[in-house]
Amino acid sequence: MTASPDPIASPQALSAALGAARYLCDPATALSLWLALRMERPLMLEGPAGVGKTDLARAAAQALGRPLVRLQCYEGLDEAKALYEWDYAKQMLYTQLLRDAIAAETHGASIAGAAEIVARSEASFFTEHFLLSRPLLAALRSDAPVVLLIDEVDRADPEFEAFLLEILSELQVTIPELGTFRAKHPPLVLLTTNATREMTEALRRRCLHAFLDYPSSSRELAILELVVPGIDHTLAAHLVAFIGELRKMDLRKAPAVSETLDWARALVLLGKSKLDPDLARDTLGLLLKHQEDKVSVEPRLDTMVKTTASSR
Repeated sequence: MTASPDPIASPQALSAALGAARYLCDPATALSLWLALRMERPLMLEGPAGVGKTDLARAAAQALGRPLVRLQCYEGLDEAKALYEWDYAKQMLYTQLLRDAIAAETHGASIAGAAEIVARSEASFFTEHFLLSRPLLAALRSDAPVVLLIDEVDRADPEFEAFLLEILSELQVTIPELGTFRAKHPPLVLLTTNATREMTEALRRRCLHAFLDYPSSSRELAILELVVPGIDHTLAAHLVAFIGELRKMDLRKAPAVSETLDWARALVLLGKSKLDPDLARDTLGLLLKHQEDKVSVEPRLDTMVKTTASSR
C-alpha cells in the first residue's frame, strides 16, 4: 500500500490533500496556505461571503490531520468569550469549603492566625484549576497542533483586533494572574473577512493574505460535481452558466458558491435533470436572498435560462 504524500511537502501536495478533503483549491490559495504553514504565519482570507473561506479551514484541518478550533467573531466579542474566563461557580464552591475549613482551623485561635490562613489561601483562587479556556487559549494550550479559525474577524470591534496582535505576533498570551502562556505547538491560524469593514494595517502586517473570489466556471463545475455526487453533468453545467449570468447583474447579493451547491442539491432531491424557466422561477429563493433581487431577475428569467442552455 502506497503511503499518502506529506501534505506540507509542497503546495501541490497540500492542494491534493485538500482535494481529498473535498475542497478544490486554486493554485494561488494553495501556495498561500502552504507558506502560512511553513513560515508559521497567520493567513487572512478575504473575499465575498460564501466562496469557501470557512470551508478551507475545515478542509485544511482534515488534510493535515489536526483538530479545528473555531472562534466565531461578532460585535461585542471580548476576552472572556475569546480567550479565557474564571470558573466562578467552582470558585464560589471553593470559597464555601475554605470558609468552613478556616472556621474549624481557627476555632479559638487569634484574629492574626485566621488572617494568616486567609492570606495563604488567596492565591489558590486564581490557578489553572479554575481557568476555563476559550478558543484562543485552547489553541495555544493544545497538546497537538491545531488549525485555529478566527471567523468573520471584520464583525468584531476594532479593539478586538488590537487584542489579537500579541497572539498573532508571538503565539502567546498573558493572563495577569498566571503569567504568559506560549503555544505548545504553533497553530495554523486562518482569519476570514467578508470586508464589512476595513481591517487595520497592524493586523494586516502580521498576516499573509489570500483573496478568494468567485471561481471560474470550469472550477465551479468541478466543485459542484465533487460536492453533489450524482448530479447530471448537463444540468450541472447549465446551473453554473446560469449563475454566472446572475453574477454579472447589479444585485444586492450575488449568489455565491454555497448557493450554487444548495441549488444543485435541491434539484437532485427533486429528481430533475434539466433546468427550465418554471423550475428556475420556483427555486429562485435558493439563489437570491433579497426580494428586490428576485424582482430584478424575474422579467429576464426565461431568456437567461434559454441562452445559458445554448451556451453550454
